[in-house]
Order: sequence, then C-alpha cells, then structure tokens
Amino acid sequence: MERWVLFSLSLLVYLYLEVAGAGAQDQRGLAGQGRRRRGPGVPELNQPQRGGLEWGKRRKAGGLRKGRARGNQQSQPPLGLTRLESLPANAGASIFIESYKSVDERQSNYNVIPGKQGQCVYQGITMFEQAVWSPKPCVTCLCSGGEVLCDEVTCPPLRCHFPYPTTGECCPVCMDTASRGDVPDFSGDSPVANDPDPVTPDLDPILDPVVPHTQAEIELLLNREEEEEKERRQKERQRRQEERRQKEERRREKERRRMEKEERRQEDARRLKEEEAMKEKERKLEEERRRHEEELKEKLRELAELEEEEEEEKEEEEEEEMEWLLRGDVFQMFPDEPTGEDLLPPPLAEPTDREEEGVVVCRPGIALPLGCDISDVTVTCENAKLTNFPPLNIPELKSLSLEGNSITTIPVGAFNGIPNLESINLGKNKLTTAGIAPHTFNGLKFLSRLYLDNNLLETVPMDLPSTLQELKINENHLKGIEENSFQGLSNLLTLELEGNVLSEGNVDPLAFSPLSQLSYLRLGRNHFRIVPQGLPPSLLEVYLENNLIEEISDSVFNQTTNLNVVSLRHNRLDESRIAPLAWINHKNLESIDLSYNRLYLVPSYLPRALVHLVLVGNQIERIPGFVFAHMEPGIEYLYLSYNKLDGEGVEPQSFLGTYTSMTELCLDHNQLITVPPGINQMSTLHFLRLNDNKIRTFAEDAICDPQKDEDVNIVTLRLENNYIDPRKVSLTAFSCVRSYSSIVLKPQWTK
Repeated sequence: MERWVLFSLSLLVYLYLEVAGAGAQDQRGLAGQGRRRRGPGVPELNQPQRGGLEWGKRRKAGGLRKGRARGNQQSQPPLGLTRLESLPANAGASIFIESYKSVDERQSNYNVIPGKQGQCVYQGITMFEQAVWSPKPCVTCLCSGGEVLCDEVTCPPLRCHFPYPTTGECCPVCMDTASRGDVPDFSGDSPVANDPDPVTPDLDPILDPVVPHTQAEIELLLNREEEEEKERRQKERQRRQEERRQKEERRREKERRRMEKEERRQEDARRLKEEEAMKEKERKLEEERRRHEEELKEKLRELAELEEEEEEEKEEEEEEEMEWLLRGDVFQMFPDEPTGEDLLPPPLAEPTDREEEGVVVCRPGIALPLGCDISDVTVTCENAKLTNFPPLNIPELKSLSLEGNSITTIPVGAFNGIPNLESINLGKNKLTTAGIAPHTFNGLKFLSRLYLDNNLLETVPMDLPSTLQELKINENHLKGIEENSFQGLSNLLTLELEGNVLSEGNVDPLAFSPLSQLSYLRLGRNHFRIVPQGLPPSLLEVYLENNLIEEISDSVFNQTTNLNVVSLRHNRLDESRIAPLAWINHKNLESIDLSYNRLYLVPSYLPRALVHLVLVGNQIERIPGFVFAHMEPGIEYLYLSYNKLDGEGVEPQSFLGTYTSMTELCLDHNQLITVPPGINQMSTLHFLRLNDNKIRTFAEDAICDPQKDEDVNIVTLRLENNYIDPRKVSLTAFSCVRSYSSIVLKPQWTK
C-alpha cells in the first residue's frame, strides 16, 4: 500500500513541475520587461524565491516605501523605522544595529544610509529612487530620498509543529508552507504565508496529493511516516507489556489469594482437628470421671453391704451371748471391762482434701490447683485443664508433670518456689518460643530431664541448665538449630527432635559440637535429604527415619566411630547412593535399619561388625554372592520380608559368612519358588520364616542336612501360604527342628 501511495505522489509531482515550469517562463518574461523599464545603471533586484518568506520580504518592502513617503511629508521617521547616523554614501558595507522590537511588534527596522537626493550609492553602485535589493540573505534595502534603508528580517512566531529550515532562507517555515509551490498573492492586505491565521485551520500540504513535492519532501514524508509507525509500534509494545504486567499481577494476586485461602483452610482444618482432639480428650476425661464415680459408688455399696453384714454378725453374736446367759452357763468367760482410757472417744481425723475456689489443700500449708495430686516429692497435674503455669511453693519437690493442659506461657520466676526440681514434663501444651520468659530454666541447678513434646516451639529454649541430661522437643515447629542452641549442655546424653521442620539447610554444622557426651539422638520425621553434618563423636545411636535422605557419603560418619545403631527407615536410599567407605570400617556398628527405602540389592560394603540388618519393605530382587563374607564374627539377625526375591535372586554364595552366626532369618512375603541354598548349613539358626512365597516342593536336605549329627537347633519354622503338598514332604526334611509342633505348614494355596 505504501508503494502505491509513493508512486501516486511521484506522478503528481512530475505533472505539477511541468505546469509550474510553463508558468515560470511567463513570469521570467514579465520580470525582463520590468528590468528594461528600470533602465541602465539600476542593479537587478534579487528575484523572489518560491517560498513564502521572500514574498513576505517584498510585502514588507512595499509597506516601507509607503511609510517612507509619509515620513517625507511629515518630516518624521516612519513607524517601525529607526534612523541611523549619517554614513558616507560610498561606504563599503552598511552598519546594522539590532532591530527595535517589542512584545507585540512584528515589523522590522531599517538601517538608513544617507545619499544624494533622488538616488543612492551603495558599494559603488548607484541606485535609483525606490529601488529595492538584498545585499545578503535576511536583509532587504530600499533607496528612498537619497538614503539607503536596510531591513533585517525578524522571524515571526510559528504555530506549526514541524518548523523546517529552507535553503537560502533566513527563517524557518512550517512544513505546509515550505512544501507549497504556488506563489501567494501579496497585493493589498493578503496574509503572508508565514503569518499565523487563527481562522484557517492548519493543513499539511505534504499530505495533499494535488501539491507537487520534491524528493526531499517525499523523504521527509517517509521519515515522518516511519517515525509515526515506530512510535505507534512502541506504544503498542508498551500497551502489550502493560497488559502482560497487569495480567501477571492479576495472576499473582489470584495465586496469593488461593494460597491464603488454602492456608486458611489448612488452619481451619488444623483448628478443627485440635478442637476435635480436645473434645475427644474431654470426652475421655468425662468417661473416666464417670467410671471413677461408678467405681466409687460400687465400692461404697460394697462397703455398705459389708457394714450391714458386720451388723448382722454382731447382732447374731449378741443373740448367742444372750442365749448363753439364759442357759445360766456360769463358765462363760466375758471380756475384761474397759478402763477409763478406753472409754475416751478416738481423736477426730483431720480432713485430707478441701476445695477452696478451685484450690485443693492436700497437706497442711500446701495448696494445689484442682485436678492436681501430690505424692511424696512428685506433683502431677496431667489433663487438669490448666491455662497458666500454677504457682507452687514446695521447695522439696523433685518432679513436676503438667502434661496435657493448655499452658501457653511460663512467666519469670515460675520455678522460684520449686528450685530443686529434677524432672519437668510440659508435653502436650501450647507453649511458644515467645511465651517462655528468658532465663526461665537457668535457675534450676538440679534439673536433669526436660520434656517439651507436642508444643508450638519454633526454636530451642535458651539458657538451659548445664545439668540437663535428657531433652525432648518432639512434635513442635522447630525451624532451625543455631550454632549456640545447645551451648553449655555438655552433660546431655539424650536429645530427641522428631516431628519438626529441620533440614540440612537450617541446622548449623556446628550445632551439635557442645554436646560432648551425647549418646542418643532422634531426628526422625523431619526434612533431611542427607545425614546431618557435625554429629558428635560420642554418639552411640542415631535415628533418622521418615526423612528424605537420598545419599550416604564417605565422610558423614567419619567422626562417629563409636556408633552402634543407625536407623534410616522410610527414606529414599538405593544401593548405588551408599558410599563404599561410609561405614565398612566402623568396628562398633552392629545394627542398621534400612527398611522401606528403594533398594534393589542387598547393599555391599556393610560394616564388618554388623550383627542386626533390617531390609524389610524394599524392592530387593537379589542377594549378591559374598555380600556377608567379610563380616566378623558374622551377621545374626537378617530380615528380608516383603521384598521381590525369586528363584534366581539367591546365589549359592549369598549367605557365605553367616553359617556359624545366623540366628533369625526372615524371607517371608517374597516370590521364592524353592528354599534358598545355604540355609541347611546354618548351624545356629533358631528362627526361620519362609511363609507367603511360591514354594511348591523342596529337597529333603533343603532345610536340614541329614548327614550332620549335630543337635537340633531350629525352634520355629513357618512355611504357610505356599503351594506345598504336606503329603509329599519327606519325614527327614525337618530333622533339625526341635518339635513338629514348631512347624507351621497350614494353610497352603492349591493353585
């Protein structure tokens, strides 16, 4: 489309130039006649340009001539002119002074050069009266009364948006004026091309197909169109970007609202669950109370019955005594008469329990809240519906249990009256990190056990006493462990942090460094992907079940050479992600639990001292040969239940190294079709499970070796839920079993 427009414009320009050329020839003929009428010696005036500016000069010159004539009549300089000092007529150049201008004045000043009456001499050239010429651009001179009047053009204000400097012109012109090729008529008071016309609307002749255009105008038009197109595209891109941004903001706002709604839903569900749990707990408490009341009523009824029976027996005895008296038996012996002291009534027993505004007085001088009980040096307030920490003043108290209440805060000085506590149980409350006052536990110099399970703590309480030996913060909201979280707890032996939000990203590697005597650590039900770093060297047992652990590196257990038990149940381990040197050289590691992971093979490079190995609930298909051969003295307990072992999954050398050590072997719930080889060589085997497989028949020596004369050793043998026909089993197949009652053969599958 743009090409057709350009072609049309070019054609119109060509046609217009042809017509304008003919008109220009006619004008040049008229101009020649004008020069001939001027006569010799008069210089040729500058011919006007096609633009409106030169015609404006001529118009101003004509106006000046009229003003000059009036000035001669009135002997005053014309309006808008400033007469300069007299200069020699033969001066080489006129001296121009800045034109006189005011805010509303648009006419120009003339510089006056004196000359002879009736003619002027300018730069050696004689000018006739009323002659007009331009010695240089933007300057117009007039010979009037022997004086040379020069006008320096003052550019008028423009109202157009695109002023355009024209070649040979001193003032910029509007695009519509610069592009016109016609010559305006300045006769009379017709408006100048550059003069603003408030009535006539601004028209752009460049866009008019009738007006001819030069190549520069066409290029300018194309540039303007390109700029407009670029500006339009830029605005369109900005609009689209703004729409995308607004759309993204709306999407984010929608997602945020959805997340808030989901959080509110989860919070409502959690609150509802807690309320249901509280209601269930209250219901159980109510049932327990009713049961106690019923038991108490039953006991009272039994006591009443006993009292009635005693009364009846007493009455019967009295009747018998009366009978003896009536018979006159003088030999009947009566009890001695009571003395004076015996006649005194027994002292009244002081009440043991008394309720006063929810406070029960259990001992003289000791007041406990309702629902609490004291026994020796132990106070128990479990499930007593307490919402605040009870004020106690029992200096000899050693143990305090507040489990199962709704306590939210522990104020300052809560333990001032019970400074000798050794054990505190605050489990199943609503304690928060901010609710525990600073240095609350620091004054308990004998505290050794602190239980904070099932609360709302987000960090480990600070300033715990150095005497602490056991700390439990299971089922809380712990979000991290800092380097100084366990500062000063060098005597801590047991630490349990299960059921929190801990991971390798928020547990500082130096967090366990102060625990120089820690031997028992539980970190189950968290979000660890690797075994935590920096475990203390003193550690004996570590439990990491129900995490997301995928890898065991070579160095993770390097410092814990005293490890005895490692539990990694319910993680994401497979045999290829267990490093060969992870634990093979641990001389004390005897028990490993890798149940419910992603193992396909029994892992190689197990610890040499391993005794107890649990691999239940994996996808193990094969027991590689010699996998237990390096162990000393040998594995004793091997649990491979609920895997995928089949007829080819067990090799002849799979159990090599266990023949003199194996005590319990569980291969139930697999896909075995025969009894695995090597079992008949296990001389110390006591417990064997092969139930829930696909075993149909087995050789006579599959379980017991008849050539060995050793004592029977198998105590329990389970073979039910297979495809075995008991009638086809040899009588000597179970010669190593202590009694036939220890063999479970039924039921069996028939297909």
